[in-house]
Amino acid sequence: MADPATFADLAMPYMSALYAAALRMTRNPADAEDLVQETYLRAYRGFEGFREGTNLKAWLYKILTNTFINQYRAKKRRPDQVDLDDVEEFYLFRRLGGLEAANATRTTENEVLDALPDEEVKQALEALPEQFRMAVILADIEGFSYKEIAEILDVPIGTVMSRIHRGRRQLQKRLYDFAQEHNLAPRVGSTTGS
Repeated sequence: MADPATFADLAMPYMSALYAAALRMTRNPADAEDLVQETYLRAYRGFEGFREGTNLKAWLYKILTNTFINQYRAKKRRPDQVDLDDVEEFYLFRRLGGLEAANATRTTENEVLDALPDEEVKQALEALPEQFRMAVILADIEGFSYKEIAEILDVPIGTVMSRIHRGRRQLQKRLYDFAQEHNLAPRVGSTTGS
């Protein structure tokens, strides 16, 4: 059982990271501040139930995520439904942390991403449906494992994997379209010397 007197010393170093995650979730600084404040209030109240030796960061993110879901998602009757069967795969997610990232060499996708403005990437991430955005943020930005994300979101690990995959597919489609519109994508299939 954790000692509430140590709560501030242990939990406060995560405030900046939690605020950044909250801002990506809410897309509004005031709402993000409220979400972090509510997260810390709930964490403090439940700190005696925290098991020392477990991942405090993951525990705080679980509270943050649950608070977000309870407060903000409850405003909607149903989450956004997206049919992604018609989305083409361009494999840009390799650059965003896909399984093949470790083996990827300089690819067309890398060149496209390097040419994209950071603001466009941020807007593409913010445009994702909530369940996909949260999974991608927790995996690719916050660096949590699939298992940790499953615990934070309280969903099966297969659901996490599906949401991350689908979120990355939507990101790659949106970013590829932007790159094509702005002539940032290298010409595919062109040969030199012909």
